[in-house]
Amino acid sequence: MQHLIQQLLVQLGEDPTREGLVKTPKRVETALRFLTSGYEADIDSVLNDALFSVDYSEMVIVRDIDFYSLCEHHLLPFFGKCHVAYIPNGRVIGLSKIPRLVDIFARRLQLQERMTNQIAETIREKIDPLGVAVVCEGTHLCMAMRGVEKQNSYTVTSAMLGAFRDHARTRMEFLELLKLRNPSLTQALLPLPAPVTHLED
Repeated sequence: MQHLIQQLLVQLGEDPTREGLVKTPKRVETALRFLTSGYEADIDSVLNDALFSVDYSEMVIVRDIDFYSLCEHHLLPFFGKCHVAYIPNGRVIGLSKIPRLVDIFARRLQLQERMTNQIAETIREKIDPLGVAVVCEGTHLCMAMRGVEKQNSYTVTSAMLGAFRDHARTRMEFLELLKLRNPSLTQALLPLPAPVTHLED
């Protein structure tokens, strides 16, 4: 990999032998291997020692989980917050494992939409809850640094499974809890109001 990075520096018009760049190939390799370490992670080994049987059936939310990932289209970073909720069906996941699960999927070449679904589907597969909801809000440097160059835009994606998909009241409870600290996020996830039809007398 370091040889490829040296060649890349040359193609960019740089001299890989100059002082500031001599160690760059090694640094870039180390960084890329860390940022894509999710491919090597074993989800079962991360979660298996932290799945517990409990008599609890109310919503569990872990919010404001920082994530950092790489866009698979341009290999530029996207980053932001992930919010995860589920309703247990006899089993729960240790709270510290949910941010680790987010990291596993974030540390890959990703699409935010895919990452959101992968987190939700994995929780559903591992503990079979009554419902799972995952919301991610991310800033994409491929939009901020190049292309449309919109520095203040961010992307919101959601995955609603089970009770969160089937029951509007459950979904709204989750979104209202997120709204406590981020009103604009909840507004972005709300469906557009139905058009009003005026009936003639």
